[in-house]
Amino acid sequence: MPVRTSDSSASGRGRGVGLGLALLSAVAFGGSGVAAKPLIEAGLDPLHVVWLRVAGAALVMLPLAVRHRALLRRRPGLLAGFGLLAVAGVQACYFAALSRIPVGVALLIEYLAPALVLGWVRFVQKRPVTRAAAVGVVLAVGGLACVVEVWSGLGFDVLGLLLALGAACCQVGYFVLSDQGSDAGDEAPDPLGVIAHGLLVGAAVLTVVARPWTMDWSVLRGTASMDGRPVAALVLLAWIVLVATVVAYITGVLSVRRLSPQVAGVVACLEAVIATVLAWVLLGEHLSAPQIAGGVIVLVGAFIAQSSTPAKGSGQPVASGGPKRQLSGRGTSA
Repeated sequence: MPVRTSDSSASGRGRGVGLGLALLSAVAFGGSGVAAKPLIEAGLDPLHVVWLRVAGAALVMLPLAVRHRALLRRRPGLLAGFGLLAVAGVQACYFAALSRIPVGVALLIEYLAPALVLGWVRFVQKRPVTRAAAVGVVLAVGGLACVVEVWSGLGFDVLGLLLALGAACCQVGYFVLSDQGSDAGDEAPDPLGVIAHGLLVGAAVLTVVARPWTMDWSVLRGTASMDGRPVAALVLLAWIVLVATVVAYITGVLSVRRLSPQVAGVVACLEAVIATVLAWVLLGEHLSAPQIAGGVIVLVGAFIAQSSTPAKGSGQPVASGGPKRQLSGRGTSA
């Protein structure tokens, strides 16, 4: 009996740490738009901002990529998939969709990813999903529709909708690939190495798409306006690179390892709520009553999904989180 109590307590602590990491990742990702918008308004093309974000993060993580170079031989498919889907695919598809459909619609479609993750688990992996996890996804997506006020400008553009759906599918790849090898013990690929190499792959792909040699580099030497307040462009870029990308990806991948793709995916819906609140505080974009109500619904959905995790060793469906996930015992080794 004492052993079971200890296991249950350890499992609870693991879920708590995982949830904290997922929330930190949502905050970090959610702050990207608030810093990027002033740079775009100052004259940078959105794709150039994305390239600066990914290329800068890849440069920061380069020492870790070198340290974990053995992953290139051991898990080349994982690294290529993470770079193409979780880094380049999400960013490129989302920003391309924005050029054709309203921001709110694109964001809502992209955050259908938690529902798509459940579909992947249920129909591809042939694993059962809990009713609570499904309810959490439905609530989170419904609340997200209120947060982005999807009814304010729905324009039916087939290509734009397909691009947004492509971003959602790529985000599914992010959650699924982040979980790869998490149950392999000492043989699990180190998450920091996967992120570092994934950013390098993503930067290479985005270089071709964004063509940074056409960018107006002089914008970075000046200031940008944040709700009338001048802020150095390089400060905003540093936030996007270090916090909204490096910290966001690291905490996000680690949260998936401790929770599960489907639970972390639902908690990630909080990114839209956080982005909206930050835009309200820092950019003067005020929240409406439906947006506030939607944020509460997203929080409720995320809580239901993450709290439905079964106890370790139970026979319940694992799609709501499963038992505590162990990180690689190698720490920072390749």
